[in-house]
Amino acid sequence: MGRCSAPKTIPPDRFRPVCWRKPMKRTTTGETSVATLVREIAADHRDHRGPLLPILHAVQERLGCVPAEAVPVLAEELNLSRADVHGVITFYHDFRSEPAGRTTVRVCRAEACQALGASRLVAHLQDRHGVQLGDATDDGTLTAEQVFCLGNCALGPSAQVDGRLYGRLDEARLSALIDSAVTR
Repeated sequence: MGRCSAPKTIPPDRFRPVCWRKPMKRTTTGETSVATLVREIAADHRDHRGPLLPILHAVQERLGCVPAEAVPVLAEELNLSRADVHGVITFYHDFRSEPAGRTTVRVCRAEACQALGASRLVAHLQDRHGVQLGDATDDGTLTAEQVFCLGNCALGPSAQVDGRLYGRLDEARLSALIDSAVTR
């Protein structure tokens, strides 16, 4: 058997630390064009392996969404097809093409949560809060989305309110969580 001849240390010129989420200041599209912003973000991540996801997260963090005009710029910058970039954006639930409301509610619609009453929570969202799944309220305070499994199956029905996971929800508790988040 041969011995591994890999060096014990990595030469400095070959080591690049990976920073997946740089703290960035949120900006509006009026300050700079979307294409310019996307190119700047892509340049920051160009030397990383698999830079598309970190770039998409950074774009969404800065703009509140990944607008359609960012797709061809990203494709060009990363030497990918537009279909590849669009496919990644639409595959992952975290990326959105329209800005979300200030509070985001994600209701789990997987089998376990459905069996325990997730459809009642969805109906309650529509009736009490006036928001359809996939939409935001007219005043921009609330966005409702459906996801298929939050990994909290034993405590269904589950939902996330502003990224925080809650289980064993009923209509009253969901409304209380939403009201609390909206008034923060």
